[in-house]
Amino acid sequence: MSFPSHDDLVHIRRCVELAREALDAGDEPFGSVLVDADGRVLFEDRNRVSGGDATRHPELTIVEWAVANLSADARTRTTVYTSGEHCAMCSAAHAWVGLGDTVVAVTGAQLSAWLAEWDAPPGPVAPLSIGDVAPSIGVRGPVGDVEAEMRSLHRRNAGLPAE
Repeated sequence: MSFPSHDDLVHIRRCVELAREALDAGDEPFGSVLVDADGRVLFEDRNRVSGGDATRHPELTIVEWAVANLSADARTRTTVYTSGEHCAMCSAAHAWVGLGDTVVAVTGAQLSAWLAEWDAPPGPVAPLSIGDVAPSIGVRGPVGDVEAEMRSLHRRNAGLPAE
Protein backbone atom coordinates (compact mmCIF):
# COMPACT_ATOMS: atom_id res chain seq x y z
CA MET A 1 0.00 0.00 0.00
CA SER A 2 1.39 3.39 -0.92
CA PHE A 3 1.65 6.29 1.49
CA PRO A 4 -0.33 8.36 1.90
CA SER A 5 -3.38 6.31 1.05
CA HIS A 6 -6.74 7.87 0.20
CA ASP A 7 -7.91 7.17 3.78
CA ASP A 8 -4.72 8.71 5.22
CA LEU A 9 -5.41 11.88 3.25
CA VAL A 10 -9.04 12.05 4.38
CA HIS A 11 -8.03 11.81 8.04
CA ILE A 12 -5.03 14.14 7.72
CA ARG A 13 -7.17 16.75 5.97
CA ARG A 14 -9.62 16.56 8.87
CA CYS A 15 -6.70 17.17 11.23
CA VAL A 16 -5.79 20.27 9.23
CA GLU A 17 -9.42 21.47 9.46
CA LEU A 18 -9.29 20.98 13.23
CA ALA A 19 -5.98 22.87 13.36
CA ARG A 20 -7.59 25.76 11.48
CA GLU A 21 -10.56 25.69 13.90
CA ALA A 22 -8.13 25.82 16.81
CA LEU A 23 -6.26 28.80 15.36
CA ASP A 24 -9.50 30.62 14.57
CA ALA A 25 -10.54 30.08 18.22
CA GLY A 26 -7.29 31.59 19.53
CA ASP A 27 -5.43 28.33 20.12
CA GLU A 28 -2.31 26.92 18.49
CA PRO A 29 -3.01 25.13 15.18
CA PHE A 30 -3.13 21.46 16.08
CA GLY A 31 -5.83 18.87 15.48
CA SER A 32 -5.95 15.09 15.83
CA VAL A 33 -8.22 12.17 14.95
CA LEU A 34 -8.33 8.67 16.43
CA VAL A 35 -9.32 5.96 13.94
CA ASP A 36 -10.05 2.28 14.57
CA ALA A 37 -8.74 -0.68 12.57
CA ASP A 38 -11.75 -0.48 10.22
CA GLY A 39 -11.06 3.18 9.40
CA ARG A 40 -13.90 4.59 11.53
CA VAL A 41 -13.30 7.85 13.34
CA LEU A 42 -13.65 7.20 17.06
CA PHE A 43 -12.74 10.60 18.48
CA GLU A 44 -11.29 13.91 17.37
CA ASP A 45 -10.20 17.12 19.02
CA ARG A 46 -8.23 20.30 18.51
CA ASN A 47 -5.79 22.25 20.62
CA ARG A 48 -7.44 24.04 23.57
CA VAL A 49 -4.51 25.71 25.35
CA SER A 50 -5.80 29.29 25.22
CA GLY A 51 -7.70 28.80 28.49
CA GLY A 52 -4.41 28.67 30.39
CA ASP A 53 -3.78 24.91 30.56
CA ALA A 54 -0.83 24.36 28.22
CA THR A 55 -1.38 20.57 28.36
CA ARG A 56 -4.73 20.67 26.54
CA HIS A 57 -3.28 19.10 23.40
CA PRO A 58 -5.60 17.05 21.19
CA GLU A 59 -3.24 14.06 21.33
CA LEU A 60 -3.48 13.99 25.12
CA THR A 61 -7.27 14.31 24.97
CA ILE A 62 -7.30 11.33 22.59
CA VAL A 63 -5.27 9.33 25.13
CA GLU A 64 -7.74 10.20 27.89
CA TRP A 65 -10.72 9.29 25.70
CA ALA A 66 -9.14 6.01 24.60
CA VAL A 67 -8.42 4.91 28.16
CA ALA A 68 -12.02 5.65 29.18
CA ASN A 69 -13.64 4.04 26.14
CA LEU A 70 -11.43 1.32 24.63
CA SER A 71 -9.94 -1.90 25.90
CA ALA A 72 -6.17 -2.19 25.93
CA ASP A 73 -6.41 -4.57 22.96
CA ALA A 74 -8.60 -2.18 20.95
CA ARG A 75 -6.18 0.70 21.63
CA THR A 76 -3.34 -1.21 19.96
CA ARG A 77 -5.38 -1.42 16.73
CA THR A 78 -5.97 2.33 16.42
CA THR A 79 -4.18 4.97 14.39
CA VAL A 80 -3.71 8.54 15.57
CA TYR A 81 -3.71 11.11 12.78
CA THR A 82 -2.38 14.51 13.72
CA SER A 83 -1.62 17.83 12.09
CA GLY A 84 1.72 18.05 13.87
CA GLU A 85 4.04 15.53 15.44
CA HIS A 86 3.36 14.87 19.13
CA CYS A 87 5.32 16.74 21.76
CA ALA A 88 7.26 14.66 24.30
CA MET A 89 4.34 14.70 26.77
CA CYS A 90 1.85 13.41 24.20
CA SER A 91 4.29 10.85 22.78
CA ALA A 92 4.87 9.40 26.25
CA ALA A 93 1.15 9.28 27.05
CA HIS A 94 0.44 7.63 23.69
CA ALA A 95 3.01 4.92 24.43
CA TRP A 96 1.98 4.40 28.06
CA VAL A 97 -1.64 3.60 27.11
CA GLY A 98 -0.69 1.49 24.10
CA LEU A 99 -2.24 3.38 21.20
CA GLY A 100 -1.27 2.20 17.70
CA ASP A 101 0.67 3.98 15.00
CA THR A 102 0.66 7.69 14.23
CA VAL A 103 0.41 9.56 10.94
CA VAL A 104 1.74 13.12 11.08
CA ALA A 105 0.97 15.90 8.62
CA VAL A 106 4.19 17.71 9.52
CA THR A 107 7.06 16.74 11.78
CA GLY A 108 8.39 18.53 14.81
CA ALA A 109 11.61 19.12 12.89
CA GLN A 110 9.67 20.90 10.14
CA LEU A 111 7.87 23.11 12.66
CA SER A 112 11.12 23.90 14.48
CA ALA A 113 12.77 24.87 11.19
CA TRP A 114 9.85 27.15 10.28
CA LEU A 115 9.93 28.88 13.67
CA ALA A 116 13.69 29.43 13.36
CA GLU A 117 13.27 30.78 9.82
CA TRP A 118 10.67 33.28 11.10
CA ASP A 119 12.71 34.21 14.21
CA ALA A 120 9.75 33.02 16.28
CA PRO A 121 10.42 31.66 19.75
CA PRO A 122 10.56 27.88 20.11
CA GLY A 123 8.16 26.04 22.38
CA PRO A 124 9.02 25.44 26.05
CA VAL A 125 9.78 21.71 25.57
CA ALA A 126 12.58 20.20 23.47
CA PRO A 127 11.17 19.18 20.08
CA LEU A 128 11.92 15.46 20.35
CA SER A 129 10.54 13.17 17.68
CA ILE A 130 7.94 10.58 18.65
CA GLY A 131 10.54 7.89 17.93
CA ASP A 132 13.02 9.48 20.36
CA VAL A 133 10.44 9.48 23.17
CA ALA A 134 8.49 6.32 22.35
CA PRO A 135 10.38 4.08 19.91
CA SER A 136 7.62 1.46 19.89
CA ILE A 137 5.21 3.80 18.08
CA GLY A 138 5.23 3.48 14.30
CA VAL A 139 5.21 6.90 12.63
CA ARG A 140 4.34 7.73 9.04
CA GLY A 141 4.68 11.17 7.55
CA PRO A 142 5.08 13.96 6.83
CA VAL A 143 2.26 14.30 4.32
CA GLY A 144 3.44 16.66 1.59
CA ASP A 145 -0.12 17.26 0.34
CA VAL A 146 -0.85 19.47 3.39
CA GLU A 147 2.58 20.89 4.20
CA ALA A 148 1.96 24.33 2.65
CA GLU A 149 -1.36 24.69 4.44
CA MET A 150 0.15 23.72 7.80
CA ARG A 151 3.05 26.10 7.24
CA SER A 152 0.57 28.90 6.56
CA LEU A 153 -1.37 28.15 9.76
CA HIS A 154 1.80 28.14 11.87
CA ARG A 155 3.00 31.32 10.19
CA ARG A 156 -0.31 32.98 11.09
CA ASN A 157 0.02 31.66 14.64
CA ALA A 158 3.46 33.31 14.82
CA GLY A 159 1.78 36.63 13.98
CA LEU A 160 3.29 36.88 10.53
CA PRO A 161 1.56 37.85 7.28
CA ALA A 162 0.80 35.25 4.63
CA GLU A 163 3.65 34.41 2.27
